[in-house]
Amino acid sequence: MITRFVAAAVFAAAALSASTPAVAEDLPPAAGSVRPDIDPFYSPPPDLASYRDGQLVDHREVDVDLGIPVRAWQLSFRTNDSRDHPELGVTTVLVPTAPWTGSGRRPVVSEQLPEDSTGTRCAPSYTLVNHTAQSAEPLTQMLAKGWIVAVPDHEGPKSGFLTGPRTAHTILDGIRAVGGFEPAGVGPDAVWGLDGYSGGGAATAWAAQLQPSYAPGLSFAGAAIGGVPADLTALTARFDGSVFSGYNFGILVAFDREYPEADIGDLLDERGQAAIAAAGDACVTDLLVTFAFRRLDDYTRGTVLLQSPRFAAILRDNSLGATAPAMPIFNYHADTDEIVPVDQADQLMARWRAGGTTIETVRDPLGEHGLEALRRVPDAQAFLADRMAAADR
Repeated sequence: MITRFVAAAVFAAAALSASTPAVAEDLPPAAGSVRPDIDPFYSPPPDLASYRDGQLVDHREVDVDLGIPVRAWQLSFRTNDSRDHPELGVTTVLVPTAPWTGSGRRPVVSEQLPEDSTGTRCAPSYTLVNHTAQSAEPLTQMLAKGWIVAVPDHEGPKSGFLTGPRTAHTILDGIRAVGGFEPAGVGPDAVWGLDGYSGGGAATAWAAQLQPSYAPGLSFAGAAIGGVPADLTALTARFDGSVFSGYNFGILVAFDREYPEADIGDLLDERGQAAIAAAGDACVTDLLVTFAFRRLDDYTRGTVLLQSPRFAAILRDNSLGATAPAMPIFNYHADTDEIVPVDQADQLMARWRAGGTTIETVRDPLGEHGLEALRRVPDAQAFLADRMAAADR
């Protein structure tokens, strides 16, 4: 990891070279174009613990080209990890430049992209600026409707893939930060929508589930979630040794970082330690290609990893369903989803309904995980539009 001092020196050198005339390579790097690992914008201030949850730390305007004219800013703010330790969060807020001509206030949504990674080079704030964002179709369609959209780096600075509580904290504190950022024109009393699919659906579900306890002062019209990985115990068992086993190695890296006191790495042998290192800065495609068909127990010191008390407890703690959201939910899933089985999503919806959540579900008899995301985008956005309009009346 490059230190903050070295990162600052890199930027200082770029700024110094920019003072000399006049070739393109002498210009300083564009805002947001440098990997978060070495960009001082992502470094927390020493007094971060003194900031309120969601309090703005810094902001900068960035250039984001999604085919719709927008103004875009990256906001950094105080949030908390899974154990409520202070952490710096980042969200990108995109505001269409065209005037809002719809009735009522311009809708505002937090869109959780499926980051599914172990490296900050895969974080949305970086990929949106550098034209490498994946699964951004819902985002572009919302912007085309004239909606304001916030896109949080919901995995946080440690790239915490599927670490539920810290993901929820980042989303909710990002919404607080946007509400306090006047140039976005949202305001602290806005009624928000939440949206996400797959890994972004899990992040959205966690934010909906923890909102009543963590951010009761925020107002939400509803949340649309699809293809949601809810039960990590069931999913890791399903992924192990399959074509999708790379997800397990991403989870292993994320939980080892998020819960160092569990000392998960001590359960691994030398091959396991090498695998963790190799998986430590990977986007989703890297994980799936590198670790396809691998079994976790081939990398341990004779431990059945998925049944070890330490690891099993963390899987349970990061599975959804302990409490029910207060906001209405739209949930969609293909019955034949080849990655995230529908039964564990059905079980989550049953628990939430029993807790009093109002839920509208759509189940498609035939469908594939990626195509289901595209198929139901219009329905998810219609659900959010209807509820935001009703909240505005």
